[in-house]
Amino acid sequence: MSTRFRTVLVRKENGLATITLNRPETLNILDSLLLSELITVLTDIGQDEEVRVVIITGGQHCFSAGLDLRDIETIETPAAARRYLQQVQVLFARLDTLEQPVLAAISGFALGAGFELALTCDLRIAAANATFGHPEVKIGMIPGCGGTQRLPRLIGMTKAKELLYTGNHIDAEEAYRLGLVNRVVSADLVLEETGILAEKIAGHPVLALKATKLAVNGGYDLPLNAAVEYASRCLETLFTSEDQKEGVRAYMEKRKPLYKNR
Repeated sequence: MSTRFRTVLVRKENGLATITLNRPETLNILDSLLLSELITVLTDIGQDEEVRVVIITGGQHCFSAGLDLRDIETIETPAAARRYLQQVQVLFARLDTLEQPVLAAISGFALGAGFELALTCDLRIAAANATFGHPEVKIGMIPGCGGTQRLPRLIGMTKAKELLYTGNHIDAEEAYRLGLVNRVVSADLVLEETGILAEKIAGHPVLALKATKLAVNGGYDLPLNAAVEYASRCLETLFTSEDQKEGVRAYMEKRKPLYKNR
C-alpha cells in the first residue's frame, strides 16, 4: 500500500514501512509541513501492528540538509524559539520511542537536523556519496534535536566535540570508520541493500524485535546490574508468547517457524 502526503511518500508492504522525504528541490529541508507530516506518519506506523520494520530515506540524491533556515530567521524571542524547538522535538521524540526497528538509507547530505534524524534511527546504511555533519556552529547555533547527546554516545566525546566545534563534514567512509554507519554501499544500491537488511530483520518475531530494542535503549544509561535486570524483565514477557513457543519447537524440529506476532 502506498500513501501520499505533500512532502512525504509512505509505502507499506510485506511488514515494511518505507518513508521517503519528498522535497528534493530543497534538499529535503525539514520545514514545518514536512515536520508535521512526518509526525503524522510515525504516529500511524507506531499503531500499525502489521509494520515490523521502518525505513527512512530521502531518495538517491539527498537525505536531508537540516531545518529550514527561513523558519529560523523569523524567530526573534526566546519564547518563539522555545515553541519552535518544541514542535521539532516532537518529531524526534516520536521517532525515538517508535517500537519497531528503524533503518536510515542515506544518500547525499545528512546535515544538521538531517544528521540528527539519521542518528535517531537504529541502523544506518550510507551511500558512497553520503556526507555527514553538524555545521550549526558556523551560523551561531548548536544542534537542537539530540545531536549533542547522540553523537558522543556513538563515536566518543573527543571526536564528537571536534565535529561539533568545527562544523566539519565527513564522508561515508569516515562515518563507517567512526562507527556512525553500519555499512557503505554504492549510491544506486543504498535502498536495495537497506531493504534486504530490513527484510531479514522483519523475518523475526515482532515481539522479540520490540523487546530487543526496548532492552538496549532502556538499559543504555543504567548501571550495568540495573541494565541486566531491566533486560531480564523484557525477556520475561516473551516466555509465554506463542511466537517464543513456536520458535523453540521449530528449532527442535528443524523446520521453519510460523510466527503469528503474539
